[in-house]
Amino acid sequence: MKKVLLSAAALLIASLSFGQAKWGIVAGPNFSSITAKNFTTNGKETSKLITGVRAGVTVDIPLAEEFFIGTGLLYAGKGGKDKDNTDFKTTLSYLQLPVNFMFKPEVGSGNMVLAVGPYFAYGVGGKYKGKIGSVNFDTNVFDDGVMKLKRFDAGAGIQIGYEMLTGLYFGLNADLGLVNNLDDTKSNNGDRSFKNTSFGVSLGYKFGGK
Repeated sequence: MKKVLLSAAALLIASLSFGQAKWGIVAGPNFSSITAKNFTTNGKETSKLITGVRAGVTVDIPLAEEFFIGTGLLYAGKGGKDKDNTDFKTTLSYLQLPVNFMFKPEVGSGNMVLAVGPYFAYGVGGKYKGKIGSVNFDTNVFDDGVMKLKRFDAGAGIQIGYEMLTGLYFGLNADLGLVNNLDDTKSNNGDRSFKNTSFGVSLGYKFGGK
């Protein structure tokens, strides 16, 4: 995680050297689910969606005409609700660093935004809450135990949107987790896994640059 934070600092510092770098703020609802194997039940299962928030600061660093590196620092609420037992819910809070390769062609009076790339995230909070069988849970997901999660997460992100000349921005975003977040990946049931997936709607404002 230290290397990721250093990389984030390097990108943000580098952006200051570009007079045309665009800073912005963005926020919107985030709809997330968990795909798990041998986690709370045997077999593979995708949870029901829960709604969180995705918000933060963005920076578009120019590379060439219409091409940018899109980064920043975001808060992302993720998690899911058990498919068969809706009394059990996992809520997760991450600080997330996207590193998107961004294409912004001129369309109409503004610019379309097409972006794809990896993201790196660090868990700053999270809870298991509810009941499984006769056991009640209200615990930190990063505490010791058979359901303990790693704080580091990473995956692939995609973004489609539109940026107006006034700086107003709206778009769609999605994240596919590629890292097994479980700290203990073995059990009596075999291999275990826990991965995040989310999508959302973003509204924001960008300033600076062209």
